[in-house]
Parts: sequence; C-alpha cells; structure tokens
Amino acid sequence: MKLQFTVVAALSLASVEASAQSAVTLYGLVENGITYSTNQLGGHAVQAASGVGSGSRWGLKGSEDLGSDLKAIFTLENGFDGFTGALGQGGREFGRQAFVGIATPLGSLTAGRQYDPVVDYLQPYTSNGLWGGQYFSRGNDVDNTDNGFRLDNSIKFASANYNGFTFGGVYSFGNVAGHIGRRAAWGFGANYVIGPLGLAAAYESIDSPGVAVSGYQSGGNYVNAIYGNALANASKQQIGGAGVTYTVGAAKFLASFTRTIFKNGDLSGTVWFNNYEVGAGYYITPSFQVSGGYIFTDSKDDTTSLKPRYHQFNLMGDYFVSKRTDVEAQAVYQIAAGDATQAQLAGLNPSSNKRQLAVRLALRHAF
Repeated sequence: MKLQFTVVAALSLASVEASAQSAVTLYGLVENGITYSTNQLGGHAVQAASGVGSGSRWGLKGSEDLGSDLKAIFTLENGFDGFTGALGQGGREFGRQAFVGIATPLGSLTAGRQYDPVVDYLQPYTSNGLWGGQYFSRGNDVDNTDNGFRLDNSIKFASANYNGFTFGGVYSFGNVAGHIGRRAAWGFGANYVIGPLGLAAAYESIDSPGVAVSGYQSGGNYVNAIYGNALANASKQQIGGAGVTYTVGAAKFLASFTRTIFKNGDLSGTVWFNNYEVGAGYYITPSFQVSGGYIFTDSKDDTTSLKPRYHQFNLMGDYFVSKRTDVEAQAVYQIAAGDATQAQLAGLNPSSNKRQLAVRLALRHAF
C-alpha cells in the first residue's frame, strides 16, 4: 500500500510539472451548406456540401518547453465531411496536417505532412484564401492556393517574425529507392507586412506531380476538365507567384499573380496557366462583410497551340452571429473563352458548355 501511494504521488507530481511546461489545444471548425449550380455535366444541381468556404476539421496542437528557449511542437489535423462524417483528403486520419518539430527564437523546423509555400505565403493574398474558399479558386485551383494538395514526407523551416518579415522553405522526400529526386518537391516563400501594406512571393517545384500529390487531378469526386490530363502526364509541375494587399479602414484590397507550368503535360509539350486576380473586402458593419473579385486565367498548350481562357466573378456576404459563428452567402460565375470549351468552378463537375454559376448558403462554427 505504501509503495502504491508513493508511485501515485510521484506520478501526480510529474503530471503537475508537465502541465506547467506543456500545452495541448483542441480546435476545429464545421462548415455545412447548400449549393445550387446551373450546369454540372449537363444538368442543374442542388447539393449538400461541407467545407467549401473553410474546410471542416478538428485538430490537436501542442508544445513542451525544453528549456534554453527551445520548444517541442506538434500538430495533428483531421479533415472531414460535416454532412456524412466521412474522412477527407482521401480517407486519411490526419490528412490536413500531421507534423512534429522544434521551435527556436530563430524559427521552427518541422517534419511530416505539411502545407507548401504557396499556401503558407501566397494564399492570404487571394480571395479564396481571405474570404471565399474553394469556389473562389483560380482555374480549378491550378495554383494550389486553396490547399488542393499537401506535401508528405516533408521537412520545413519557418522563420520567426523579423519586424514584419517572415520566410521559409520546404523539401518533400520522394522516398523512391535509387532516385533521390524522384517524386520529390521543394519550394520557398516570403512575406512582408508593414503597416497597411502586405507583400508576398513563393515558388515550388514538384517532380512527377500526378503521383507525388496523388488524387490532386480529380479530388472530391469530380472530374477536372481544366488541367487534369496535363497534371497526370506531367514530369514536373512548377508554381510561382506574388501578391499584394492594402488595408484602408474597414476595406482591404488585393492583387495577385500566379503561374503554373506542367512540363511534358501534353506529349512532349508544356502546358501553362497564368492567373491574374483583383479583389476587395469591406466591413459594412463590424458584423457584416462583403467581398468579391475578378479572376482572369490565361493558358496555352504548346503542343496543340490551343489557348483556353477563363473569366471568373466572385461575390460573398458574411454575417457574424458571434465571434465563432457566421452565415455566408456566395455567388460565383465563370465564363470559358478562347479555346476553352467547358467552364468549371473548383469543387464542381464541369459544365457541358462555356458557362457555370454556383450560389451557396452556409453556416460555419469554429471551436
């Protein structure tokens, strides 16, 4: 009995000491809504869809003080469908993020399944990253600014904040025996915020992207008619871009550019996409924000000389019932032009013609 008491007491003291040095946070978000679309594979549709404005998720993140200004950190984040309860990201338990690492005064070094530099640095300079989510994406998320893929087996460095300037880089191992660079990815990015002005840039390269980021060309049970074949055939995918934001009172303005290249995406030829975006958001009241923008996507297949183009118009109203609950309404309209024969908004099946409209009403709650 005395031994049992001693053991229990020792464990209790260890628990108290650990709780003083460690912290674990449970967090999450659920976004469910109804979408009406004018044309998907030739028919109108009214469908329940979860995680369009913000991916539905729950996660755990924590840290432990190691002394000497060092901390052990981790994040495990699960994505799911709020209507069916099904796992997201191809059925992965922690498909959104899963990493562990060390934080220092100079920055953090982490290893696992993580976001790429485009998401880390450029996404906050796009209307899909700031306001609308998936439907606001450019060219069916051809530039990955809406988290179309993550990087497995990756090592990432993210710097501390130096008077508004942050930077970082990532390397994702392909894990192919005898071929160090096969299916590997690498990239870097930087962000600078000074007063109302924000600037960012990022670049990344992915070897054999159709395999390295499998499921990216057709995810969420929809067919990718804009660049699916180019991605599946490509020997390499390169994404680069830059963005700027400026805040004036209750208004925020943005402009961004990205370029995505699929090398050997069509036989021996390159397929490339340029995305140009301007947008703005304005708080009419502290509880109600309106936002919108215009995206022009210009592309070319060097093998066929075809030049598909897309015009997209985004509009959103977001009413915050409380700090953690809001109701969002969206309207998104895309027009295919040039040699493009089908419109396609991200997350929906392609239209049977050159136009597609989606209207959505959703409820979002964070915890």
